[in-house]
Amino acid sequence: MLLDTASLYFRAFYGVPDTVKAPDGTSVNAARGLLDMVAKLVTAYEPTHLVACWDDDWRPQWRVDLIPSYKAHRVVEVVPGGADVEEVPDPLEAQIPVIRESLAALDLTVIGAPAHEADDVIGTLAHTAGMPVDIVTGDRDLFQLVDDARGVRVVYTARGMSNLEDLTDASVVAKYGVLPSQYADFATMRGDASDGLPGVPGVGEKTAAALLAAHGDLDGIRAAAERGEGMSAGVAKKILAASAYLDVAPTVVRVATTLDVAAPAAPLHPLDNVARAAAVALAERWNLGTSMGRAIEALDRLG
Repeated sequence: MLLDTASLYFRAFYGVPDTVKAPDGTSVNAARGLLDMVAKLVTAYEPTHLVACWDDDWRPQWRVDLIPSYKAHRVVEVVPGGADVEEVPDPLEAQIPVIRESLAALDLTVIGAPAHEADDVIGTLAHTAGMPVDIVTGDRDLFQLVDDARGVRVVYTARGMSNLEDLTDASVVAKYGVLPSQYADFATMRGDASDGLPGVPGVGEKTAAALLAAHGDLDGIRAAAERGEGMSAGVAKKILAASAYLDVAPTVVRVATTLDVAAPAAPLHPLDNVARAAAVALAERWNLGTSMGRAIEALDRLG
């Protein structure tokens, strides 16, 4: 099980009421919510291994170099030569260290990669884990990794933790009319305002799906547009006018699959007495209460 960790703790921050505080007044709703998510996921899916995938760089420069608008609307501070600062509410920012401590207390593996996003870590591990994989995310970009033949699903959180969707090849086709292997090209053409990707002006989801059904992939669509075949003259004109964008956007949209990261060898396991005591102490220090307890109990059931 691969967690798109930031997607989950952002969802917890906005979905869990900020009514309980740590003794020093720090908000802990995101930390508590993420622990509850871990407890539910481990209980419901019983994964043998779990990785909390991390954004070591939420806006990699190599993606920005290709499309300068990439996530630009989320930047609150540009850091020359370093990682730009993302707009994160202060009460959530203060909880990130608590979240990292909580994951460590449960002996859960956290993996990031320099100059890459969690999506890229997920893409690599989904390709190299050597076992069936469930990807837990609220991000549609990761639909491109769904692969029935290799046992890769997306556990989609967009409708909340009480309405999780397990997405397979058929689910993606039913939602968008494209195969998961076509999804990156589909997203490239459609665009995504939440990521600052403009897409091809005038080409929405239905047109993009129809073009992929007719021509297979983006290269086939572009070749057909150049020949003036297999689409209306108006659509061909739009595809050709977006050539500069289409030259670079697929590299931005497709997640990496060849990073130097590896799935943990050790399986999930109940905490021993020493680790359990440390996790309980951490929960008391930060007022994580029953959320940490539920996560510990979920690991216990794996034993």
